Amino acid sequence: MTTTRRGTKVLNLGKDGAPLLRRTGLLGMVRSLRVSEVGGRARALVAAKAGNGGEGEYDYDLFTIGAGSGGVRGSRFAASYGAKVAVAELPFATKASLTEGGVGGTCVLRGCVPKKLLVYGSEFAQEFEDCNGFGWDKFDKPNHSWASLIESKNNEIQRLTGIYKRILDNNKVELIEGRGKIVDKNTVEVDGKTFTCKNIMIATGGLPFVPNIPGKDLVITSDDALDLPVMPKKIAIVGAGFIAVEFAGIFNSFGADVKLFFRGDKILRGFDEEVRDFLTEQISEKGIEVTPKTVPVEVVQGEDGRKGVVTSAGGDVEWFDEVMYATGRAPNVEELGLENVGVETTDRGVIKVDDYSRTNVPNIFAVGDVTDRINLTPVALMEGMAVAKTLFNDTPTKPDHEYVASAVFSQPPVGTVGYTEDEALEKFGTLKIFTSSFRPLKNTISGSTERSFMKIVVDSASDRVVGVHMVGQDSAEIMQGIAIAVKMGATKADFDACVGIHPTAAEEFVTMRDVTREVAKELTPAA
Repeated sequence: MTTTRRGTKVLNLGKDGAPLLRRTGLLGMVRSLRVSEVGGRARALVAAKAGNGGEGEYDYDLFTIGAGSGGVRGSRFAASYGAKVAVAELPFATKASLTEGGVGGTCVLRGCVPKKLLVYGSEFAQEFEDCNGFGWDKFDKPNHSWASLIESKNNEIQRLTGIYKRILDNNKVELIEGRGKIVDKNTVEVDGKTFTCKNIMIATGGLPFVPNIPGKDLVITSDDALDLPVMPKKIAIVGAGFIAVEFAGIFNSFGADVKLFFRGDKILRGFDEEVRDFLTEQISEKGIEVTPKTVPVEVVQGEDGRKGVVTSAGGDVEWFDEVMYATGRAPNVEELGLENVGVETTDRGVIKVDDYSRTNVPNIFAVGDVTDRINLTPVALMEGMAVAKTLFNDTPTKPDHEYVASAVFSQPPVGTVGYTEDEALEKFGTLKIFTSSFRPLKNTISGSTERSFMKIVVDSASDRVVGVHMVGQDSAEIMQGIAIAVKMGATKADFDACVGIHPTAAEEFVTMRDVTREVAKELTPAA
């Protein structure tokens, strides 16, 4: 006989930990159905006792450090499989630090969600312009209250962090407030209290990175930008990734003078080259000043709180209300205690993991941005769930990082899934490329000059669609549906056989018949 940790059921277990059931007639079938879930939990508990961390009883089967997307998803699924689970997370704050954070993590509190709310708010400015072409009387734009928007945003993230807490509570996951630190491979300390655990999952995410330049203390990051008390009239944004480009669009649409500084020659490194070029044209037309190969060497304090940017030694100072750095994020591993157990990291602090998100210490796992694989919320969710299945559901599961769709909520937005043209050429060798650039129907009357761009990358040998990219309104919404087809292995012939929805921009993806170009990988001559 054995009892689950919650003491709700007592089961007769076989040698493999599975419940021994009497299946005699209808009554036996009913009993079997009723105990199937409990039996799964019992097996999980047996597995946890004999699992990765050695022999002995522990306070928890799984202790998760970090209650962001990956940590919450992995923890609640582990609990649903019968494990006893705890999560450590810092007290709530709009800006993350070593002492503050909040249940929900970066995405919910200071990333995807509040950023998208600001994007929504900023897009009304264009709608006010566009409506005149559709017969609405010309009018002065209504005044916008930045303070009201930030207050509404903060109310929403407060509501969401409460929902995440309830998710943990409803799934019987214990929330322990404080900063978790690994003491040894089976012990975690939270603000002076120690807890023993069979397995540990690290899901601490990342923090904004600012290079060590003179005047570093004068700049803001994306955390600050989401909670500014006053909307800047002129802002410098340093960086060329999706965070920099998204905030450039937000502030530009609210009427700010925006200048984008970055070290490389193009924005959005890692995206398809044609997407990068097309988006640069579009945001430049909107008035965002794009200055490649130019970064501040110093930020100086000016009068009335203004900040000056110096881009060359002894050079002139250009003044801004704010200087925002969006130059990447660093893994949040400081004071985590990794050195106490010898968890391996890269020089940048990224935690090294195998295909199952397991570190070099067998009972310690890591998921999400702290592993720097694909730093997207849905990927962290997938990784956390895979750990729970591996440990507690007798289903070793590798997260699948191929054909993950993503979006950049720039203005216009970008949606993408699969390989860029360069990546596909390297992997598949010969390609057919289909592209289309057009002015959306709405803009033919609105007067907006904004255009859309679509691209399909096809493996010539198999006719499989291996990459789809779009710049234009609703691209993220459109790409989610396209991603299903690409993930399932759809061919270009499948796309062509699909009847489009008219009139939409999305129908262009199933009406591109003419090959824009065919490309082949150059073979290196044999030595």
